[in-house]
Amino acid sequence: MSTIKEIKVPDIGDFSDVEIIEILVKPGDSLKAEDSVMTLESDKATMDVPCPEDGQVAELLVKVGDRVAEGTSILKLQPAGASQSVSTEVVQAPTPSASTPSTDPTPASVPVATASVEVIVPDIGDFQDVEIIEVFVKPGDSVNVEDPLITLESDKATMEVPSSDAGTIETVLVKVGDRVSAGTAVVRLSTSGGVATAPSVPAASTPEVAKADSAPTTAQAASTSSVAEPSKIDEAAFRKAHASPSVRKFARELGVDLSKLSGSGRKNRITKEDVQNYVKQAVTKAEAGVATTPAASGSGIPAMPEVDFSKFGEIETQDLPRIKKISGKNLHRVWLNIPAVTHHDEVDITDLENFRKELKDEAAKQGVRITLLAFIMKALAANLKQFPTFNSSLTPDGERLILKKYFHIGVAVDTPNGLVVPVIRDVDKKSVYDLARDLGEMSIKARDGKLKSQDMQGGSMTISSLGGIGGTAFTPLVNAPEVAILGLTRSRMQPVWNGKEFIPRLMQPVDVSYDHRVIDGAEAARFVASLGKYLTDIRRVLL
Repeated sequence: MSTIKEIKVPDIGDFSDVEIIEILVKPGDSLKAEDSVMTLESDKATMDVPCPEDGQVAELLVKVGDRVAEGTSILKLQPAGASQSVSTEVVQAPTPSASTPSTDPTPASVPVATASVEVIVPDIGDFQDVEIIEVFVKPGDSVNVEDPLITLESDKATMEVPSSDAGTIETVLVKVGDRVSAGTAVVRLSTSGGVATAPSVPAASTPEVAKADSAPTTAQAASTSSVAEPSKIDEAAFRKAHASPSVRKFARELGVDLSKLSGSGRKNRITKEDVQNYVKQAVTKAEAGVATTPAASGSGIPAMPEVDFSKFGEIETQDLPRIKKISGKNLHRVWLNIPAVTHHDEVDITDLENFRKELKDEAAKQGVRITLLAFIMKALAANLKQFPTFNSSLTPDGERLILKKYFHIGVAVDTPNGLVVPVIRDVDKKSVYDLARDLGEMSIKARDGKLKSQDMQGGSMTISSLGGIGGTAFTPLVNAPEVAILGLTRSRMQPVWNGKEFIPRLMQPVDVSYDHRVIDGAEAARFVASLGKYLTDIRRVLL
């Protein structure tokens, strides 16, 4: 009788307390290794949990709605018995004699016809037009079911696309930098058609017949046993490393701490080659009798020293909200990569504020709370038409500008968990009432944590307003891949000289930060001056 095993949630990266949204199996179901057993969903990504081995579901230990983390037991599995035979409708695989172990791992089968199939991007949750950052295969490569083919990365999550069939790659239909969605074909695969064979299980006495591409991995693991020390892996830092699930698994097999590596991939992503190179360097140094040293991480900036604050008095440690963790990484990346400059000015909005007050009662009848921000959005969209460079993004190679023909404005919203930036679309085509209504709806969704990924993508330029809190000026960080951001603080009455006398005017501070690689100081000054004209006399928006 086979031993009942508990199947646990594997390493799922920097995620914990993730909700189960779907259970794909039930007691009595037979499973193959890598079959999906359930689907997890965090606030930023959806992922399947695979079965690690063949067997039959004995008992489910969780249900839909439960929250799990790495190491949580999810089901009990009765592993497939070693003596069980494997059959198909066409052929029965012979069982090797126990006294004469086979030296040929190739299963018994009959000649089969081959078929060409296209592997498509499966349902990847609430993501569309996602960028390919890694392609793992090339024509001629052999792949098994669930082997990763490509890696996708949105601004909020990273995910791999697995092969749906086993076979040989005929054609790779995509490349790094392409954008795909569910249903996009990624490779064409030559696979056996219609007849299954017994699973290939290499005999213990014939390790030389293992897959050729696994030989380097085995050799590396054996040769680095003295230099790669799994016991010294910093689990917390390992989880935060920017790497795909397959690279994480590969690193764990070799005992490599990903937190000690710098990534050579797009957006400093750690690749399989980075892990291999790290191991090679460790082996070389060990053979030469030189102590191994960790690779520099991030930008090479020295890390802040760890301080034990408890020795100074009572303390309390709290987890940083997930939104702040995600936005923090992005802001740090922006700070290191974008040479930003901020232009400060003041705009007379006396007449605009009077006009807004006149519309207040009329807007209330339509169930809309009209704010100054709706007018500023309208003025900003009109200004972007006059200065198309501000409505652009720089290509990753820094050689070209992508000029946008749409006018979508992002608005930073303060929530209990941190700032989020929903995007209001087609601002140039909407009335002030429409914008006020959209702002109200998006703000509610943001505070309730119900924003979808597409609600926060595709902005032309972002507005960060602190007017409801205070301040006289600040330096907002550019919301990459945008090239500029408008900051607003509290407006205040000031005496303004009109040539004859000082008169009270309502002045609005404006702060525009911009990517100096795309926009120079003179252009920024002209942009702010033009925006001031729109806000001083909102009728100019109609021209």
